[in-house]
Amino acid sequence: MTKRFSLSNAAHDIIREYLREGMAAIDATLGNGHDTAFLAQCVGLSGHVYGFDIQAQAVQATQARLQRQGLEGQTRLFQASHAEMPDLIPQVQHGRIQAVMFNLGYLPGGDKAVITRSESTLRALNAACGLLAVHGVMTVMAYPGHAGGDDETDAVERWAQVLDSAQFQHRIILSQHHRTGAPRLFVIRKLR
Repeated sequence: MTKRFSLSNAAHDIIREYLREGMAAIDATLGNGHDTAFLAQCVGLSGHVYGFDIQAQAVQATQARLQRQGLEGQTRLFQASHAEMPDLIPQVQHGRIQAVMFNLGYLPGGDKAVITRSESTLRALNAACGLLAVHGVMTVMAYPGHAGGDDETDAVERWAQVLDSAQFQHRIILSQHHRTGAPRLFVIRKLR
């Protein structure tokens, strides 16, 4: 039996290579809190995870998940756009964030009309680049195939292609059975 390849698991595996206890991370799109809980487990009680989502439902679902798992002590959640990261994350953490995760699209189980948008996502990606530590990593799960998803995925791909190659390295991981509308995972590493 062939094991199913999961881009979400691939993102977690990549982040796990970079993130250790005591470090700081960002979940730029809370959703239902799966990535936030994963990051909080990685950084432990001595680390910090900052999470962002514009929807109260996402913040509440994430908070409930963190409480159930005993992980709320090392997390700080914001009901705000991910584009506001630089203003809301303490200045002392700027340039010290080891990992950032984006999971674009819409809130699973939520209103599918409320989606991440290219304009704020690109601002957030640029902000995350500035917040990342040298040798830090960012993962971006993009979902073409839904209203607005194709445009956002194309915008992220164009953004990644023009990153300063002396400072950043990027690659795209495609799903096992890649189709035009299939999700893709962007991985950005900060070199210096």
